[in-house]
Amino acid sequence: MATPDKHTTPAGYEPYYVPDQSKFPFIASIGLSLMVFGLGNALNDIKANQGATVSAWMAFVGFFILGCVLFNWFATQIRENHQGLPSAQLKRSYVLGMYWFIFSEVMFFCAFFGALYYVRNFSVQWLAGVGEKGIAHLLWQDFQGTWPVIHNPDPKIFVDPEQSMAWRGFSEAASYLPLWNTMLLLSSSVTVHIAHTALKNNNRKQLTLWLGLTVLLGLTFLVLQAKEYSEAYHELGLTLNSGIYGSTFFLLTGFHGFHVTLGAFMLSVMWFRVLKGHFKPEDHFGFEAASWYWHFVDVVWVGLFCFVYLL
Repeated sequence: MATPDKHTTPAGYEPYYVPDQSKFPFIASIGLSLMVFGLGNALNDIKANQGATVSAWMAFVGFFILGCVLFNWFATQIRENHQGLPSAQLKRSYVLGMYWFIFSEVMFFCAFFGALYYVRNFSVQWLAGVGEKGIAHLLWQDFQGTWPVIHNPDPKIFVDPEQSMAWRGFSEAASYLPLWNTMLLLSSSVTVHIAHTALKNNNRKQLTLWLGLTVLLGLTFLVLQAKEYSEAYHELGLTLNSGIYGSTFFLLTGFHGFHVTLGAFMLSVMWFRVLKGHFKPEDHFGFEAASWYWHFVDVVWVGLFCFVYLL
């Protein structure tokens, strides 16, 4: 492992640690490619009613590879930090790197929210014959420019189109799933903040408790979202083949669910590190970065809940 050369460092300058070349980015790209390619083909297989196929296993293998890479990448950074290799300047670059990463994620979701806005306020209206660019009856006779686009010639696409996606009652035990998920994620933002405060105060007991609770809330969110997808698919007939409404719904909520999964994985690693006695009140950027990411995920969900489920 490379170490800073203190003998050649000019006076008045701190040594800057440069890590060795790593294979992790290359392996991670392979895992991501397998996961995305497998998921795409698995969706086509589901559409063709082929059930579990090689594509589904490919997606699972890709996700497993990505998880292993992240775990080992974290472990490498932890070892380097414990050895005191990162300098103050390098730690500042870590902070800036996390800022730019979250900014890129903001732009990623802005693109999808922008597409949703364009479809709802422009495309649907034009297809209903509204405005100068309006073209009436292009899709089918008496097309209505309302959102969500659930009234169509095929009654099999939606079983009960009059119910709002946010307040539909799947069953007495699973009613208002999106609302429950919103409460879970907002609560998890509070718990991770309490855990961060406990870390700054060097209260290890509260840190372990509240961080573990944050991970539990995140996993509960994923379980409820999986149940929501199952109910929407089987009870309402809402799929990616249900038109623009189904496509935007699953793309936005699905990508967010993936980010929640990644955030829960990051916080889980932080929790195990806490159990091993890692982090100090004055040096805990790994925990801070994971908490920043989790707050970002929570803010995105609030936007999703408002613009996808309520409005």
